[in-house]
Amino acid sequence: MTDGDHTNVKHMKWWGWGVEGVGFHHEDKPGFAPFVKNAVGLDLWEAERSGQVPFESISVPKSKATAAKVAALAAIVGAEHASTDDELRVVHTYGKSIRDLIRIRTSRIARAVDVVAYPGDEAEVQQVVDWAVANDVVVIPFGGGSNIAGSLEPIAGEKRVVLSLDLGRLSKVVEIDEGSGLAVIQAGAQGPDIEEQLNARGWTMGHFPDSFTHSTVGGWVATRSSGMQSDVYGDIADIARGMRLVRPGGVAVIRALPSTSTGPSVREMILGSEGRLGVITEVTVNVHRLPEVREIIGYLFPSWEAGIAAMHEIAESDAQPTVTRVSDAREAGFSFATSKAVTGIDAQKILQKYLAARGWDLTNINLSFIGYEGSASHVAYEKKLVGRIVRKHGGMSVGKGPGVLYDQKKFDTPYLRDFLLDYGAAGDVSETAAPWSRLNEIHDAVYAAADAAYESIGITGWIMSHLSHSYHSGACLYFTFAFVAKNDMLADYDVVKKAIQQAFIDHGGTLSHHHGVGVEHSPWMGQDISEGGVAIMRGLFEANDPGNNLNPGKILPA
Repeated sequence: MTDGDHTNVKHMKWWGWGVEGVGFHHEDKPGFAPFVKNAVGLDLWEAERSGQVPFESISVPKSKATAAKVAALAAIVGAEHASTDDELRVVHTYGKSIRDLIRIRTSRIARAVDVVAYPGDEAEVQQVVDWAVANDVVVIPFGGGSNIAGSLEPIAGEKRVVLSLDLGRLSKVVEIDEGSGLAVIQAGAQGPDIEEQLNARGWTMGHFPDSFTHSTVGGWVATRSSGMQSDVYGDIADIARGMRLVRPGGVAVIRALPSTSTGPSVREMILGSEGRLGVITEVTVNVHRLPEVREIIGYLFPSWEAGIAAMHEIAESDAQPTVTRVSDAREAGFSFATSKAVTGIDAQKILQKYLAARGWDLTNINLSFIGYEGSASHVAYEKKLVGRIVRKHGGMSVGKGPGVLYDQKKFDTPYLRDFLLDYGAAGDVSETAAPWSRLNEIHDAVYAAADAAYESIGITGWIMSHLSHSYHSGACLYFTFAFVAKNDMLADYDVVKKAIQQAFIDHGGTLSHHHGVGVEHSPWMGQDISEGGVAIMRGLFEANDPGNNLNPGKILPA
């Protein structure tokens, strides 16, 4: 970037996920191209891959920030930390959803943020927020920019100056209360920086969302994030015990207490608030000693129903694994297709022959990963309990090898979205949570809704699913879908996405388990929390922000 690099704040590339030079490649994965051709009709060997669009070809709306306003911001955060550079503005205008990336790549940026500011401490955040409200400027807090629900974008018709307030300079683990297992962390700290600082002192937060490498603790709180190991460590709503929220005129301070009975929970109001209540500057979280042993074991199940039943029984048992994940046959097939070429003994083929001999339907294999942490004796005990349950439901262990590969690749999936876009294909995700009794119904209903949507627009599409988080009463189902656009890609995407979201609601699920609401999911809020719930939420936002300066238009329809 031409401006702002010297702030030492890490940004993802403007046109896709992650950093320059890192991406998905299929040449070393012999099963991938045939899989894609069968799934969506795209021949990767014959199709032409589009080159990188130069930034100069993108039309960026002119900044509405006057020199006077930029100077006022610079007086607060420093001249080097306030910028109207076009590339920085684009980076801060959208997150990384398929909708965001399509709009950027096709130069459909209806409204960009006007200026980006990087405060250096909470006092500067307070000054910026107070200045913005006094001057009727819109403030949109920005963490790592990984959001895929439209939580970062300005309202298309916004006529006021829009400020993106990047918390990237607030990136430290401030202190660890070792006696209580609590750590105070600045809101702009990204996942790897948090774990590096905690691990150096023997601690872990245990929160590993898919976006871990490029998202922040403030963003996790603002969108009610969940991590891959939340079965034991909890979702961010469980992990975050205290927080500091800068709002017009002062700071709301939520102390890190184990539990309270002090009226409606303001802590819960801040969780998932997406900047509508203010700017999170600091979070106090539960932390845990690094475990003696950490293992992820792979298992196979003969059907989706068997896998789900096993996960349910594990949730009811004395075992407390950190990860309980099971992929349906379609997603298991995708996982096998992303395996690299084998140069020696092909263990996968040997396993398939063994399963076929035992009467398994090789087209219906479900792949599961279950994680264990703790002392060696504790892990051994849990693996024994889980092993019995898996066998009871017709499953079998395939050992540590697949778990090691899963651990290595677990943060790489978002790069596949950029890869598909290069070939004119769209790939995206939607997730829900529902009671155990409704999971199979939702799984089948979402598949039917997606297939009907594909048929209605005359395209070949794909959908696959996995269970990703287990709770006492239910679990999260995570769906991935892809297609090659026939018409306008965004128009086709809208048809499929809406069908999937409506199927969630119609069959007893929530509209989002951990990606937040933003503008992407707000049309379903009345169906999800009831119109009475929407009225309460709207009253909260309007009372807290009468001028509509704090990230307007998010969570509830504008």
